[in-house]
Amino acid sequence: MKGNLTPAKSLNPRPLVKTRALVYRPQMSFKKHLAVAALLGCGAQFNFADTIQLKDAAVTGKILAEKPDSVVVDVGFSVLQIPRTAIVGVTKATATAMTTNTPLSITGQFYSVNAKPAAVRDISSLVNQIGEAVVQVRNPGGLGSGFFINDDGYLITNFHVIEGETEISVEVYQQKNGQLDRETYKQVKIIAINKFQDLALLQIQDKNAPKFKFVTLGSADALNVGDGVFAIGSPLGLERTVTQGILSTKTRQLEGELYLQTSAQINPGNSGGPLFNLAGEVIGITNMKITSGEGLGFAIPVELVKSFLDHRDAFAYSTDNPNNPFRYLEPPSRAKQAVPDAK
Repeated sequence: MKGNLTPAKSLNPRPLVKTRALVYRPQMSFKKHLAVAALLGCGAQFNFADTIQLKDAAVTGKILAEKPDSVVVDVGFSVLQIPRTAIVGVTKATATAMTTNTPLSITGQFYSVNAKPAAVRDISSLVNQIGEAVVQVRNPGGLGSGFFINDDGYLITNFHVIEGETEISVEVYQQKNGQLDRETYKQVKIIAINKFQDLALLQIQDKNAPKFKFVTLGSADALNVGDGVFAIGSPLGLERTVTQGILSTKTRQLEGELYLQTSAQINPGNSGGPLFNLAGEVIGITNMKITSGEGLGFAIPVELVKSFLDHRDAFAYSTDNPNNPFRYLEPPSRAKQAVPDAK
C-alpha cells in the first residue's frame, strides 16, 4: 500500500512506514504500511514465573488466584483460567530463582539483556557508544532503519520496510580514525518475518563482514510514563538522526493493538529503528506516527520483539510463501512412510 507522504526531490529512495486515516503509516520507511500486533508478554517478563504443568504442555506465568476448581494465570498478553482437571502439577518460582535476569534466547547469546538495571546516562555519551549499532535498511522501493542485536550481523527492522522485497542492502556506519565510515552490505538474508506484528529479522552474510556492534534489549514494562526516551534512525533518509522525548503512555490502543506512545519526533525513514531508554537499552521499535499532529509517535514494545526472537523458528522466512508470517510443518504422509507388508 503506498503512503501519502511525498519525499523531498533530493531524496531518491523513499523511506517506508505505516498508514491509516489518522495514523502515520505513510512512508515511515517510505513505502508500505501495516498494522502491528498487540503488546505481547512472555514468561520471562515476570519477575517470578510460576509453571502449571498440564497433561501435554506447560503454562508459564504469574498465578493470580487459586480456586477449588481452577487456577487463574497471567501469561503477559492474556489471563487464563485453567481447570483443575487439566492440571498435573504446579511449580511456584522462588524469589531467588528469578532474581537474575539472564539473556533470553533459544541458542545462547542470540540477543542480550542486562542482568541488573543499567545506570542512566546522558544521551550524548550513549549515542557515541551505541550509535554504530543503528543501521539504514534499503531496498529498490525505499528505505528504513534497523539495529543489530548481536555481533554476527543479525538485525531487527519493521516488516513493512522490506515487504515484498528480496533485494535488500544494509548501510552500517562505523567509527574509524575518529570519523564515521559508511559501509554497504548487499548479501542480506531474510531470516524470519511476522507481518501481523510488523517485525522482520535479517542477517548480513557478506564474506567480508566484520563483527558488528549491537544493542541491549531492555524492558518497556519497567518504564514509567514521563520517563525520558530517545530514538535513532534515518528520517527522510537523513541517517543517524537523534530525537529526544518522553514516554507519553505505555498502552496506547490503535486498531486494537497496544503501542508505546512517545513525544520523540518520528518521521518516514525511522521505521524499524530503536527507541531507547536513558540507559541505552532498546525499549521499542518505532514504526508510525499521527500525521495531523507533532510529537505523536508510536513504537512496538520490546517485549513483543523478545517473543518474536525467542520463537523465530516459528516465523522462519520461506521463499515459497514469502508473505506468510507463520511456518507450518508439512503434514505426515502415508506415501512417504515405508509400510511393511502384512504377513
